Amino acid sequence: MPLLNPGLATLQRDLERQLRDSAGETAGSGTPDPSASGPGAFASGIETETWNAFVAAVDQAILERSQDLLDAVLMYRRHPYVRETEPAPVAWRSGSTALLDYGTRNLDGPPVLVVPSLINRYYILDLRPGRSLLRYLESLGFRPFVVDWDRPGPGEARFSLTDYVAGRLDQALDAVRAITGKPPIVLGYCMGGLLALALAARRQADIRALGLLATPWDFSAGAPPVAAFLPLLRPFLTTASDRGHEVGTDLLQALFHMLDPMLVIKKFLRFRSLDADGAEAIDFVALEDWLNDGVPLMGPVAAEAFLDWYGENTPARLQWKIAGRIVDPAEITLPTSIVIPSRDRIVPPPSAEALAAALPHAETLRVPLGHVGMMASSNAEKAVWEPLGAWMEETIR
Repeated sequence: MPLLNPGLATLQRDLERQLRDSAGETAGSGTPDPSASGPGAFASGIETETWNAFVAAVDQAILERSQDLLDAVLMYRRHPYVRETEPAPVAWRSGSTALLDYGTRNLDGPPVLVVPSLINRYYILDLRPGRSLLRYLESLGFRPFVVDWDRPGPGEARFSLTDYVAGRLDQALDAVRAITGKPPIVLGYCMGGLLALALAARRQADIRALGLLATPWDFSAGAPPVAAFLPLLRPFLTTASDRGHEVGTDLLQALFHMLDPMLVIKKFLRFRSLDADGAEAIDFVALEDWLNDGVPLMGPVAAEAFLDWYGENTPARLQWKIAGRIVDPAEITLPTSIVIPSRDRIVPPPSAEALAAALPHAETLRVPLGHVGMMASSNAEKAVWEPLGAWMEETIR
């Protein structure tokens, strides 16, 4: 396969040099010299054969692993799994944003407003039977409503975070209150946690309690190396913001993949070893389908998130504003639960810990899971949902 860019060519040359050096050290006398003659020529010939055999073995191993990876990708693409879940009716809609009612069997249950990230589809919270936080909350007697942001449409082309919080979330909260006649518990996941926090800062009197799951705050704490690349995106993000253009999922996925460049290879090679009809393989396919079903961000939102949050750390520096007002956790007096997954690579635990420290009435739950695993793994119910549900039940008593 031809190399796609000069950087890869440089990497290849460096690897070849390191392999030659390593093989030379193994042979005992450095890199072989095919032009040598005299008493050492015989030894040099042996070293050349050793080197050639070593390179051939490496080439063969690379080919085999590449074929394994290709087989795994084909196994995923051909898998018959299709997401089938009980549909939730739309309780309210504005533009591309909908409010889905997951508690129609609990019409009098305590309402919960769940706010997911703008980047990924909401259904990580209802991935499939047995992997659904929303259905678990319903089973406890709550009436969950979840915000389905969907793909931004023409009406959202120039939306900022203020438009989403002081506009759409304000309206969704009003809808929940009008439907149920009660103030809801508000839960936010990932980026949705920051949006939920900003909503709570505006509307405390209309909210019962606040739960923030894997929610960042101090973007300088435990910042991954990929953050160093964000200044390079400033011209692109600024232009996208000024013109109301989309920032596509390809760029967003690339940034997430840079957190662990080998993750995709490792997880697909492991998937290849699974029984295709087994529960673990179905979980993998369901989650991978969700990951590949992301939505773009509009330019103004992408600029705020990447340039202001990650670039300038505006939340922790108390410079992030919604509708002209600073979002200050210290002003939130609601009962609050913070869930921090210790293996989170997307939201480093120190970033979330800073939010827990800034909220005056926060209870913190630390769980040995990852960012997505806290929602979709086989351990999520026991480690996260059960203690979260217990806190919610205690809060409404």
